[in-house]
Amino acid sequence: MSDTTDTNAEPDEVVDDPVEVRRAKRQALIDAGITPYVNRYDYTDHAADLIERYADLADGDSTEDVVRVAGRIVAKRDQGKICFIVIRDATDDLQLFVRIDNIGEEAYERVKDLDVGDFVGAEGTVLRTRRGQLSVAPSDIVLLSKSLRPLPEKFHGLADKETRYRQRYVDLVVNPEVSDTFKARFRIISAIRRYCEDEGYLEVETPMLHPIQGGATAKPFTTHHNALDRDFYLRIAPELYLKRLLVGGFERVFEINRCFRNEGMDLAHNPEFTTLEAYCAYTDLSGMMDLCEGIVRAATEAACGSLTCTYQGTELDFSGEFRRATMLELIGEVLGEEVSFDLELDELRGIARKQGIDVKDAWGKGKIIAEIFDEKVEDTIVQPCFVTDFPLEVSPLAKKKADNPELTERFELLICGQEYANAFSELNDPVDQEERFAEQIRQKGAGDDEAMDYDADYIRALEYGMPPAGGIGIGIDRLVMLLTDNPSIRDVLLFPHMRQESSDNQ
Repeated sequence: MSDTTDTNAEPDEVVDDPVEVRRAKRQALIDAGITPYVNRYDYTDHAADLIERYADLADGDSTEDVVRVAGRIVAKRDQGKICFIVIRDATDDLQLFVRIDNIGEEAYERVKDLDVGDFVGAEGTVLRTRRGQLSVAPSDIVLLSKSLRPLPEKFHGLADKETRYRQRYVDLVVNPEVSDTFKARFRIISAIRRYCEDEGYLEVETPMLHPIQGGATAKPFTTHHNALDRDFYLRIAPELYLKRLLVGGFERVFEINRCFRNEGMDLAHNPEFTTLEAYCAYTDLSGMMDLCEGIVRAATEAACGSLTCTYQGTELDFSGEFRRATMLELIGEVLGEEVSFDLELDELRGIARKQGIDVKDAWGKGKIIAEIFDEKVEDTIVQPCFVTDFPLEVSPLAKKKADNPELTERFELLICGQEYANAFSELNDPVDQEERFAEQIRQKGAGDDEAMDYDADYIRALEYGMPPAGGIGIGIDRLVMLLTDNPSIRDVLLFPHMRQESSDNQ
């Protein structure tokens, strides 16, 4: 039979597919009895530890010190009988100075077949090359995990933001500076936790699934509990559960928690986010201001090493007492005219419309004033400022001011035009709270899907008696953005929510 093989035929495209090439290498290892995915490797040192320990080792000097290191290959250069491999562990990069004389020909051939992206372990002596590169000269090098997909050469810049967010695992490898943001995030959260504990607050855990939409005005995510055969809501805020603990006798509690709001996404909003909520019995709004200042300073020290930071080119100073100003005072400063509850409703509507605000018929004086502030004043506040005296209409859980029942004992901390904290002198009058819940139900009936439900059990708890108290919520994600100089909330979330990926891009 004649040979009909076409020696000029094009090779299969699969040969040029880097993923298939690596799959073939994986299979070849398996066929040779070598596992490409080992169970364990006991290393002795991280790269950063060695870099610090041998900082004084002179160029060209070597040691007899044997170490075991492990990491991902991020660079590889083969020069005949010498191969230079750079591995990256959780702390830094380190060079492996691989010589055929040290590991033998067979092992060296396997080293040459390694790919960028593979995880390896290496045992050898520490030296510094004549060019000044601290290295480990392996006597043994082991493939720990075979990478089947090549790392991208270019994976940074605005054009690749969407891909970077989707594939954070690649972003962290290719852009190691990204991990600095998340290390700062962990330091910030740790510092906040320590500060609260040092102030005598107990960290507690409250339910993530709520039978009633409450704790804040927002649109919830709904889910179904099969065993109970009823719908639940992913928590909007833990507030009502934490205040139940004050009823039960706890005096200082806090929770660093995940909350969920079924709303839009933008630079400052993600449907799943992290907050701190803290409640303290026998204090009021001024006590919450002191707590807030302390928390922000502790977080700033942890992230920046001082009480100042730079956010998007703006120098911020957290060292002194934060400014305290009423909402009406700030509106007057910006608009140049007096705005107050003494004005008629139509006069307030006219002022708002003059500012380009679309006023809804259902809005009362308080809502109009709050909208004017949100639209025209909020963005003008740069340095930290406690904005106080919020209208009752937009503060259903805050205590009324004794001298003006149209206002509440509430503040928001604003920095660079963004809200970072929201605090109340907590409402502990069950009759007053009952009336406000009833108003929320009325608003829900009028079509407001963000209004709270009537929480009868919470009213019952208040009827047993809750001490005077202050409460605060602080947005952790936004605070991390501020202290790491990141303009988008997605930059400080390891895995932000994204629109569904096209199958073509997977």
